Amino acid sequence: MTGISKTALPGIGILVVPVMANAFSDNVLLSTGLVLPMLAAADIFAVAYYHHHAQWKYILRVMPWAIAGIILASVLIKCGAINNGIMKPLIGIIVLAILAVRWLWQRKEQHNLPNSKIFAAVMGLMAGITTQTANAAGPIMVIYLLAMGLEKQGFIGTSAWYFLILNWFKIPFFFWEGRITASSVLPDLLVLPSIGLGAWLGIILLKNIPQRWFNIILQLLAAAAAVKLLVS
Repeated sequence: MTGISKTALPGIGILVVPVMANAFSDNVLLSTGLVLPMLAAADIFAVAYYHHHAQWKYILRVMPWAIAGIILASVLIKCGAINNGIMKPLIGIIVLAILAVRWLWQRKEQHNLPNSKIFAAVMGLMAGITTQTANAAGPIMVIYLLAMGLEKQGFIGTSAWYFLILNWFKIPFFFWEGRITASSVLPDLLVLPSIGLGAWLGIILLKNIPQRWFNIILQLLAAAAAVKLLVS
Protein backbone atom coordinates (compact mmCIF):
# COMPACT_ATOMS: atom_id res chain seq x y z
CA MET A 1 0.00 0.00 0.00
CA THR A 2 2.87 2.37 0.74
CA GLY A 3 4.39 1.87 -2.70
CA ILE A 4 1.06 2.28 -4.48
CA SER A 5 0.25 5.44 -2.53
CA LYS A 6 3.41 7.11 -3.77
CA THR A 7 3.07 6.37 -7.49
CA ALA A 8 -0.68 6.36 -8.08
CA LEU A 9 -3.24 6.74 -5.34
CA PRO A 10 -2.33 9.01 -2.41
CA GLY A 11 -5.57 8.09 -0.66
CA ILE A 12 -4.44 4.54 0.00
CA GLY A 13 -1.52 5.73 2.09
CA ILE A 14 -3.80 6.90 4.90
CA LEU A 15 -4.83 3.27 5.45
CA VAL A 16 -1.32 2.36 6.56
CA VAL A 17 -1.43 4.73 9.54
CA PRO A 18 -4.41 3.26 11.47
CA VAL A 19 -3.58 -0.31 10.41
CA MET A 20 -0.06 -0.03 11.83
CA ALA A 21 -1.32 1.74 14.96
CA ASN A 22 -3.72 -1.14 15.58
CA ALA A 23 -1.06 -3.76 14.88
CA PHE A 24 1.29 -2.11 17.40
CA SER A 25 -1.35 -0.93 19.88
CA ASP A 26 1.03 -1.39 22.83
CA ASN A 27 3.44 1.15 21.34
CA VAL A 28 1.84 3.40 18.76
CA LEU A 29 4.89 5.65 18.62
CA LEU A 30 6.90 2.62 17.51
CA SER A 31 4.42 2.03 14.69
CA THR A 32 5.06 5.50 13.29
CA GLY A 33 8.80 4.85 13.54
CA LEU A 34 8.43 1.68 11.49
CA VAL A 35 6.30 3.40 8.85
CA LEU A 36 8.59 6.39 8.22
CA PRO A 37 11.52 4.49 6.60
CA MET A 38 8.98 2.66 4.43
CA LEU A 39 7.61 5.99 3.26
CA ALA A 40 11.09 7.41 2.69
CA ALA A 41 12.04 4.39 0.57
CA ALA A 42 8.81 4.59 -1.44
CA ASP A 43 9.48 8.29 -2.08
CA ILE A 44 12.68 7.34 -3.91
CA PHE A 45 10.75 5.06 -6.27
CA ALA A 46 8.17 7.79 -6.91
CA VAL A 47 10.73 10.51 -7.60
CA ALA A 48 12.69 8.19 -9.90
CA TYR A 49 9.64 7.82 -12.15
CA TYR A 50 7.87 11.18 -11.85
CA HIS A 51 10.68 13.65 -11.08
CA HIS A 52 10.34 15.56 -14.37
CA HIS A 53 6.73 16.49 -13.58
CA ALA A 54 7.33 18.34 -10.30
CA GLN A 55 6.12 21.93 -9.95
CA TRP A 56 8.72 23.39 -7.60
CA LYS A 57 7.00 26.71 -6.93
CA TYR A 58 4.26 24.87 -5.04
CA ILE A 59 6.80 22.84 -3.06
CA LEU A 60 8.83 25.87 -2.04
CA ARG A 61 5.69 27.76 -1.01
CA VAL A 62 4.75 25.30 1.77
CA MET A 63 8.10 23.70 2.66
CA PRO A 64 9.29 26.26 5.28
CA TRP A 65 5.98 26.00 7.15
CA ALA A 66 6.01 22.20 7.00
CA ILE A 67 9.53 22.13 8.45
CA ALA A 68 8.39 24.44 11.25
CA GLY A 69 5.50 22.09 12.00
CA ILE A 70 7.84 19.09 12.14
CA ILE A 71 10.17 20.81 14.60
CA LEU A 72 7.27 21.96 16.80
CA ALA A 73 5.68 18.51 16.93
CA SER A 74 9.03 16.82 17.59
CA VAL A 75 9.72 19.06 20.59
CA LEU A 76 6.25 18.34 22.00
CA ILE A 77 6.79 14.59 21.62
CA LYS A 78 10.26 14.73 23.18
CA CYS A 79 8.96 16.77 26.12
CA GLY A 80 6.19 14.25 26.73
CA ALA A 81 3.34 16.54 25.72
CA ILE A 82 2.49 13.93 23.11
CA ASN A 83 3.00 10.39 24.43
CA ASN A 84 1.99 6.83 23.63
CA GLY A 85 -1.16 7.12 25.72
CA ILE A 86 -2.67 9.86 23.59
CA MET A 87 -1.05 8.97 20.28
CA LYS A 88 -3.58 6.27 19.36
CA PRO A 89 -6.73 8.42 19.68
CA LEU A 90 -4.81 11.37 18.26
CA ILE A 91 -4.10 9.45 15.07
CA GLY A 92 -7.77 8.48 14.85
CA ILE A 93 -8.88 12.10 15.25
CA ILE A 94 -6.33 13.33 12.67
CA VAL A 95 -7.44 10.74 10.11
CA LEU A 96 -11.15 11.48 10.60
CA ALA A 97 -10.59 15.24 10.47
CA ILE A 98 -8.59 14.99 7.26
CA LEU A 99 -11.20 12.73 5.65
CA ALA A 100 -13.94 15.19 6.64
CA VAL A 101 -12.05 18.08 5.06
CA ARG A 102 -11.52 16.06 1.89
CA TRP A 103 -15.22 15.19 1.73
CA LEU A 104 -16.26 18.83 2.14
CA TRP A 105 -13.71 19.89 -0.44
CA GLN A 106 -15.00 17.40 -3.00
CA ARG A 107 -18.63 18.26 -2.27
CA LYS A 108 -18.07 21.96 -2.92
CA GLU A 109 -16.27 21.06 -6.15
CA GLN A 110 -13.79 23.88 -5.78
CA HIS A 111 -10.60 23.46 -7.74
CA ASN A 112 -8.93 26.82 -7.38
CA LEU A 113 -8.12 28.84 -4.30
CA PRO A 114 -6.27 32.15 -4.14
CA ASN A 115 -2.53 31.50 -4.17
CA SER A 116 -2.25 33.34 -0.87
CA LYS A 117 0.62 33.07 1.58
CA ILE A 118 -1.86 32.41 4.39
CA PHE A 119 -3.32 29.38 2.65
CA ALA A 120 0.16 27.97 1.98
CA ALA A 121 1.23 28.66 5.58
CA VAL A 122 -1.81 26.93 7.11
CA MET A 123 -1.56 23.88 4.85
CA GLY A 124 2.20 23.63 5.30
CA LEU A 125 2.04 23.91 9.09
CA MET A 126 -0.77 21.35 9.31
CA ALA A 127 1.14 18.98 7.05
CA GLY A 128 4.29 19.34 9.14
CA ILE A 129 2.55 18.65 12.45
CA THR A 130 0.50 15.70 11.18
CA THR A 131 3.40 14.11 9.34
CA GLN A 132 5.60 14.29 12.45
CA THR A 133 2.97 12.97 14.84
CA ALA A 134 1.28 10.35 12.68
CA ASN A 135 2.83 10.21 9.17
CA ALA A 136 -0.60 11.37 7.99
CA ALA A 137 0.06 14.50 5.93
CA GLY A 138 -0.80 12.92 2.58
CA PRO A 139 -4.47 13.98 2.48
CA ILE A 140 -3.56 17.54 3.49
CA MET A 141 -1.20 17.79 0.55
CA VAL A 142 -3.87 16.28 -1.70
CA ILE A 143 -6.16 19.17 -0.81
CA TYR A 144 -3.39 21.72 -1.32
CA LEU A 145 -2.26 20.37 -4.68
CA LEU A 146 -5.82 19.98 -5.94
CA ALA A 147 -6.34 23.64 -5.08
CA MET A 148 -3.40 24.48 -7.30
CA GLY A 149 -5.16 22.82 -10.23
CA LEU A 150 -2.33 20.45 -11.15
CA GLU A 151 -2.71 17.79 -13.80
CA LYS A 152 -2.35 14.14 -12.79
CA GLN A 153 1.33 13.77 -13.66
CA GLY A 154 2.25 17.13 -12.16
CA PHE A 155 0.27 16.34 -9.04
CA ILE A 156 2.12 13.08 -8.37
CA GLY A 157 5.52 14.45 -9.35
CA THR A 158 5.16 17.45 -7.06
CA SER A 159 3.90 15.30 -4.20
CA ALA A 160 6.76 12.83 -4.70
CA TRP A 161 9.49 15.45 -4.37
CA TYR A 162 7.74 17.19 -1.48
CA PHE A 163 7.52 14.04 0.63
CA LEU A 164 10.96 12.83 -0.35
CA ILE A 165 12.43 15.99 1.19
CA LEU A 166 10.11 16.02 4.18
CA ASN A 167 10.34 12.35 5.14
CA TRP A 168 14.13 12.21 4.94
CA PHE A 169 14.27 15.43 6.96
CA LYS A 170 12.14 13.75 9.66
CA ILE A 171 14.35 10.69 10.14
CA PRO A 172 16.93 12.33 12.49
CA PHE A 173 14.07 13.66 14.64
CA PHE A 174 12.58 10.17 14.88
CA PHE A 175 15.94 8.84 16.07
CA TRP A 176 16.12 11.69 18.59
CA GLU A 177 12.64 10.85 19.89
CA GLY A 178 13.47 7.12 20.09
CA ARG A 179 10.85 6.12 17.53
CA ILE A 180 13.51 4.73 15.17
CA THR A 181 16.34 2.56 16.46
CA ALA A 182 19.00 0.40 14.86
CA SER A 183 16.89 -2.71 15.47
CA SER A 184 13.69 -1.18 14.10
CA VAL A 185 15.31 -0.49 10.73
CA LEU A 186 15.75 -4.20 9.93
CA PRO A 187 12.02 -4.92 9.36
CA ASP A 188 11.91 -1.93 7.01
CA LEU A 189 14.79 -3.37 4.97
CA LEU A 190 12.97 -6.71 4.74
CA VAL A 191 9.86 -5.13 3.20
CA LEU A 192 11.80 -3.00 0.71
CA PRO A 193 11.11 -5.41 -2.22
CA SER A 194 7.37 -5.26 -1.57
CA ILE A 195 7.51 -1.45 -1.46
CA GLY A 196 9.18 -1.50 -4.89
CA LEU A 197 6.54 -3.91 -6.17
CA GLY A 198 3.79 -1.65 -4.85
CA ALA A 199 5.36 1.36 -6.57
CA TRP A 200 5.45 -0.54 -9.87
CA LEU A 201 1.83 -1.68 -9.46
CA GLY A 202 0.84 1.89 -8.68
CA ILE A 203 2.15 3.09 -12.02
CA ILE A 204 -0.03 0.50 -13.74
CA LEU A 205 -3.08 1.23 -11.56
CA LEU A 206 -2.92 4.93 -12.31
CA LYS A 207 -3.49 4.17 -15.98
CA ASN A 208 -6.18 1.50 -15.64
CA ILE A 209 -8.37 2.01 -12.56
CA PRO A 210 -10.96 4.80 -12.16
CA GLN A 211 -9.41 6.77 -9.34
CA ARG A 212 -12.62 8.39 -8.09
CA TRP A 213 -14.35 5.18 -7.05
CA PHE A 214 -11.18 3.64 -5.74
CA ASN A 215 -10.58 6.65 -3.49
CA ILE A 216 -14.14 6.54 -2.15
CA ILE A 217 -13.62 2.95 -0.97
CA LEU A 218 -10.28 3.81 0.57
CA GLN A 219 -11.69 6.77 2.48
CA LEU A 220 -14.46 4.59 3.93
CA LEU A 221 -11.95 1.97 5.03
CA ALA A 222 -9.69 4.61 6.55
CA ALA A 223 -12.62 6.12 8.44
CA ALA A 224 -13.56 2.71 9.84
CA ALA A 225 -9.98 2.08 10.95
CA ALA A 226 -9.79 5.54 12.56
CA VAL A 227 -13.02 4.93 14.51
CA LYS A 228 -11.55 1.68 15.82
CA LEU A 229 -8.54 3.61 17.11
CA LEU A 230 -10.83 5.95 19.01
CA VAL A 231 -13.04 3.29 20.62
CA SER A 232 -10.48 0.53 21.28
